[in-house]
Amino acid sequence: MATTLRQIQLMDTTLRDGEQTQGVSYSPEEKVNLAKALLQLLKVDRIEVASARVSQGELEAVNSINRWAQEHGLADRIEVLGFVDHTKSVDWILQAEGRVINLLTKGSEKHCREQLGKSLEQHVSEILQTVAYATRKGLKVNAYLEDWSNGYRNSRDYVYDMMDQLKDSGIEHFMLPDTLGVMSPEEVYESLTDMCTRYPQQQFDFHPHNDYGLATANVMAAVRAGVSSVHCTVNCLGERAGNASLAEISVVLRDKLDMELAIDESYIVQLSAMVESFSGKRVPANAPIVGADVFTQTAGIHADGDKKGGLYKTKLSPERFSRTRSYALGKMSGKASLAKNLEALGLSLSEENQQKVLARIVKLGDSKALITTDDLPFIIADVLESKSYHHIKLLNCSVTSGLNLVSTVSIRVDVGGDIQQATGSGNGGFDAFIYAINKVMAAKNYTLPALLDYEVRIPKGGRANALTECVITWDCGGQEYKTRGVHSNQVFAAILAALRIINLQLHERDTGQSVVPLPGTRGGQV
Repeated sequence: MATTLRQIQLMDTTLRDGEQTQGVSYSPEEKVNLAKALLQLLKVDRIEVASARVSQGELEAVNSINRWAQEHGLADRIEVLGFVDHTKSVDWILQAEGRVINLLTKGSEKHCREQLGKSLEQHVSEILQTVAYATRKGLKVNAYLEDWSNGYRNSRDYVYDMMDQLKDSGIEHFMLPDTLGVMSPEEVYESLTDMCTRYPQQQFDFHPHNDYGLATANVMAAVRAGVSSVHCTVNCLGERAGNASLAEISVVLRDKLDMELAIDESYIVQLSAMVESFSGKRVPANAPIVGADVFTQTAGIHADGDKKGGLYKTKLSPERFSRTRSYALGKMSGKASLAKNLEALGLSLSEENQQKVLARIVKLGDSKALITTDDLPFIIADVLESKSYHHIKLLNCSVTSGLNLVSTVSIRVDVGGDIQQATGSGNGGFDAFIYAINKVMAAKNYTLPALLDYEVRIPKGGRANALTECVITWDCGGQEYKTRGVHSNQVFAAILAALRIINLQLHERDTGQSVVPLPGTRGGQV
């Protein structure tokens, strides 16, 4: 017999509590677009979009959201934070064509006494007055018990008395915040189990904050305790350390607690990118689910295990979120890492050539170069078209350039076992290198051929840290010849291309074997 999964609602407050992140302020247009995406694409159950009476721009944004929601039958899923001010917040929300008010009340005796300067009886009287006015005007009412976590710990009787006086007032959701993010999962479970048991007819929401990094774990504890709704934000936005991450809790509730959720996981990353763009708050590359690197295997042994049997794959698969798994290329890469990337590009290489390409990747990784699948064709071409001539080796090279300053180069090279040093200056780093290397090679009766063309490019995608390919065309005795260099620095890519033509011509001179174009031919490339 099939088991019915328990349904948990997600209330996203990216547009209200998330906007309390330092430096975040959404424009009205951004709020409207995010609201539409949260409800139509991601399909969250409810969204909290603003605080009442903030500004004229906020009023216009909320009005636009509510009008759109009414047209699409979603008006009851738009919520606005309001205050215990009798008519003022309610009238503001009505002006914005809203239907739900989330009333901010004081859930701890200390807040009530010290911030409001009132007794519980006075506070409750004003709450009931505001609730009665809101319901007469046709609004649904939910209530935050602000600082409930400290209130429950320090003045439990205050919380009970407050609930006893409000439970029959028409409030639909009692929203219990860990306002300062001070609770542990054990505390959340024990306190919410008590609340759900003591008031079984009430709907409780849990509103966590992430100050101790426990927001996701606390959501799990709250759901186990019996709450029906949990609050979250996209990208963990919120004051101080933020709120619970929508991406994290949605996956955890499904995978670890077998809860039923309405959201469409395939849009989580798209919403994350929208919020990242509109908020200006960058998502860390290692953020679970949405980070750029979280579905990238770096260690070669992991790629090998996946190739042989998916040994390092879990239920948390990238395909769930419209993403793909990748295998990093660098100093920890192995044959399987390279094979996975070649497969993604639709390329195949012999065993020998794979070893050559892998050796180059590891060497580039040692220099901390970031290597991607887009860089791989450059590396392959560079390795496979090169000859292993080592008549000259670059041991050290320092390039100094500045605005309106002449560039300088200092080099140390090994020419057939003879270690030489030289400096040069010129109009740019490569020009300075040519001057320095010609000084060294003059003693060997060699001068670089004339440069006919110089082409620099990076892989598609436009990353500033991409590998650079430099292809130089030389005039070799009236014949054109091309050499290639690949490096993360474009000057050094050109230097490698120059060293390659030197090696080729020294090899030809020392062995008599022709490696440059024969008379009557044109071109050539290594």
